[in-house]
Amino acid sequence: MKSITIRQLHDETGRWVRKAAALGELHVTERGKPVAKLVPATVAPTEPYFARRKLLPAFKAAKLTSGLDSTAGISAERDER
Repeated sequence: MKSITIRQLHDETGRWVRKAAALGELHVTERGKPVAKLVPATVAPTEPYFARRKLLPAFKAAKLTSGLDSTAGISAERDER
């Protein structure tokens, strides 16, 4: 873990940001005490969340077959109780 001073960060911000992106976490100190962390940003996924997610097997099993109305299925389930 690399440590830099506020003065170093102020003088060469671009350089330290690039180093943080390449090396990982940098700690910023003021008078020898840690005051901040400079960390690389995470890369945002290219595809939306709903395209990446996996359906649970229970959800797949509960799908209605074509031509059925959901109210009929719900009513039948309630009548069983």
